[in-house]
Order: sequence, then structure tokens, then C-alpha cells
Amino acid sequence: MGRRIDIATHLYAEVGDDGVAELVFGPEGGMPATDAAGHAALGSVWARLADEPRVRCILVRSLGKGFCAGGTLDVVQDMVGSEAARLRVMREGRAIVQGMIDCDLPIVSAINGAAVGAGAAVALLADVSIAGHRAKIIDGHTKLGVAAGDHAALIWPLLCGMARAKYHLLLCNAIDGREAERIGLVSLAVPDEELLAKAREVARTLAAGSPTALAFTKRSLNHWLRAAWPAFEHSLTLEVLGFAGSDAREGLAALNEKRPARFTGSHDSKE
Repeated sequence: MGRRIDIATHLYAEVGDDGVAELVFGPEGGMPATDAAGHAALGSVWARLADEPRVRCILVRSLGKGFCAGGTLDVVQDMVGSEAARLRVMREGRAIVQGMIDCDLPIVSAINGAAVGAGAAVALLADVSIAGHRAKIIDGHTKLGVAAGDHAALIWPLLCGMARAKYHLLLCNAIDGREAERIGLVSLAVPDEELLAKAREVARTLAAGSPTALAFTKRSLNHWLRAAWPAFEHSLTLEVLGFAGSDAREGLAALNEKRPARFTGSHDSKE
């Protein structure tokens, strides 16, 4: 491929001669997830790759059996138990979203298998999102007992409309690639065996285009996202606040014990 840049454990970039930097989630054959270092790195990697000489497009893909499952259980446990961890992850979550929006390079995502949490954020905030037919896009926040806050309030209503955004975000539905394309959540869905080739074709086409024209078009279109920024900030704050509550503790326990959560409804508590 080309020059390799190690970003974090199971996260690296390969810079090719075609102007495309491939940002790769690993491990190969496993389920990629972001530990504390990986989550932090996702906030700064976009500017870092944009500063690389000759890089003109970023393609995000996975070597694993899914795209990215979001934060590891250790990250979630830290957020439940530590205010410092919650505030750190809030800063990093903002940096991921802002970094992708402000990056002048076009970003392409090749979504295979599960894309959850931060993985879904990266997949859907890409300028061109391409999903395999068997992809599974899930925003699992409400099932965990916290608000859907790391990207969803910002972009889902723009992509698929408010009615569908509320339906899927409140119910935490798994949306496959075909359905994601049908409702406008992703740019394109293709058979899984064609996913990487199609994503690379799109990335190389963008890398060969006018950098100024593409950057200025992206900047202009992303003002729709900047206009919705207060909704994102509010949702992110409420998500982080939720991790301090009893529902998040119950959601984490249910996840660890592989059982349905029994939420107490602390928002409506009269105690």
C-alpha cells in the first residue's frame, strides 16, 4: 500500500501514492472498538492526516468483522464511575465531530458489519458513506440508559428526516445497509464483496479532483451541520450527564450480565 502511520492500538493509517490515506480499524478478524487512547485519537487524526503531504482524501475502513463497535466496556465503566472520565470523553466526542466537519479533505467510509456508537459517528459523518448490504448501523445509547448524544442529534434528522431519526434513535434499531440507503442514512449500499473496491474507487476519484473545489463545497454544505451545532452540544451534554445516573449503571450491568435492562425512570423520580 504505502507508508504506515500508527495512530493507536488497532488503529493506523496507510498513505498511498494515489492521494488516499486509508484509516483502518482493527484487529483483523475481531470486532474493532475504541479504548480510551483510540477514542482520544479519533479527535485529532483528521487534522493530522490532512497535514500529510499529498494526501487528498481519507478512506475509513475496517479489517475486522465489523466496522467499529464504539467505546470498549472499560471506557463505559470509567464514565459511569468517574466525573473526570465523563468530562474527558465529552471533550473527545466534540473533537471527533468537529474534526470531521472541519477537515477540508473529503472523507469516505466503507461500512462493513456493525457500526455502533463512535463507530456509527465516524461512519455517518463521512462525506460519502458506503455500506455493505449486511452492515448494521446502531445508535445504542438509549438502550444503555443515556441520551443519543455523540453525533445523532446533529446529523440523523438531516440525513433521514426527523420522523425516522426519532424512530430509530429511540428504539435503537439495527439498520442494515439496504435500509440505510433507502432512508438516506448512507450515500450508497453495495454487496459486501464489492464494498472495499467501490469505496476505493470513490476515494481515488475524489483524490484526483480539484482540492479547492471539493474543500469549498464541503465547507459550504457543512454549514447545515454548524447551524445544528447547539442541538449537538445539548445532546452531548445530556449524554454525559446520563452516565452519572442510575439508568446508565443499570444499562451497563444488563450489558455485562447479558439480560434486559430494568430502568427505574430516574428522570421522572419524585424522590
